[in-house]
Amino acid sequence: MLITDVKVRKLFDDGPMKAIVSVTFDSQLALHDIKVINVRDKHFIVMPSRKNPDGTYRDIVHPINADFRAELETAVLRAYDEEVARAEAAAAEEAAAAAEEPIPEEPEEEVYPEPAD
Repeated sequence: MLITDVKVRKLFDDGPMKAIVSVTFDSQLALHDIKVINVRDKHFIVMPSRKNPDGTYRDIVHPINADFRAELETAVLRAYDEEVARAEAAAAEEAAAAAEEPIPEEPEEEVYPEPAD
């Protein structure tokens, strides 16, 4: 099974969850809601899960072996890093453009002559 596409759906600045990602396999199967988590300066992925009645969580889908999990995690984290770099570059460009924009001057008030009596 080949990973044919990885899309970062949403980035987060605050908290340990940094992104939500979708992965496509063999251009035929999509897996949504993989989370990128950052704890103690380390990124890792968390598979989609559901909450059980007892309050615990259970993965809906997960890799069966360590090799495929490593391949999936590498692909997701690579896409995450690329998306973060794109977002930072766009923010820097936007800030630079805002700094270059001249501040519009207030238009001068038009003075009309006093009407003759």
